[in-house]
Amino acid sequence: MTDLEIDRIIEMAWEDRTPFEAIEIQFGISESQVIKIMRKTLKESSFKLWRKRVNSGVSKKHLKKRNAEILRFKSSRQKSISNNKISKR
Repeated sequence: MTDLEIDRIIEMAWEDRTPFEAIEIQFGISESQVIKIMRKTLKESSFKLWRKRVNSGVSKKHLKKRNAEILRFKSSRQKSISNNKISKR
């Protein structure tokens, strides 16, 4: 995996609205592999904070734990992206 891909996985893992299933679809890695990447890459205190958030119920990192209304991967507030650039008005 490239550094850019690892950075994106970490970014997605930190986001509360991005489920592990979305990371698996996009990168082909399981939740346990995401946890290993986070443990290896983050400082120990940052990793512990992230794990606490994921397990506390604040985060909805699993589709099964989510409200049925939040099953989409893309936020309605997210700007449309084309060719990896934010489209301009």
